Amino acid sequence: MKTGILACIAALAASPAFADEAAYRIDPTHTFPSFEADHLGLSVWRGKFDRNSGLLTFDKARGTGTITVAVDMSSVDFGLDVLDRWAQGAEFFDVMKFSQTIYQGRFSGFKAGEEPRVTGELTLHGVTKPVDLKVNFFKCMQHPVEKRDWCGADALATINRDEFGLGIGKEFGLGMQVTLRIQVEAIAVR
Repeated sequence: MKTGILACIAALAASPAFADEAAYRIDPTHTFPSFEADHLGLSVWRGKFDRNSGLLTFDKARGTGTITVAVDMSSVDFGLDVLDRWAQGAEFFDVMKFSQTIYQGRFSGFKAGEEPRVTGELTLHGVTKPVDLKVNFFKCMQHPVEKRDWCGADALATINRDEFGLGIGKEFGLGMQVTLRIQVEAIAVR
């Protein structure tokens, strides 16, 4: 999958329409998509995914670009091994059948004085739905060690998990809304 994403980015970067866009590789050691979900109205359960990959393109002058992130669903981490194993199983994420979740989006307004927006689609559990991200924070700077452009953002979205075929517990009163929190860092591809 990584090879396919890299080939796509290389082709885009070579085309005249995207000549001013730079390619960035998502840093999986500084990117941990996380989530918050209701537990019967008693508490909010939180977890994260430990493995991910992806690429983005960014045109600083226009404040536009694209993003593709792949999340390894077997890396779900609630901080409780028994719950992690259950979530990976056929009753919930079914990682043997749906090993990855993919988010693909286009962004705009990523420059001073504009409101940053990401419009995209989330493919989760074999279902693809529109999901737009609210961007709380975005910044680019030179990486102090790598001496390359480095960008980071904090974004979030709320989805209804039953719309993605993950409705278990609804009959017991578990809330279906899940807040996705995405903190991401990416470094320019040489």
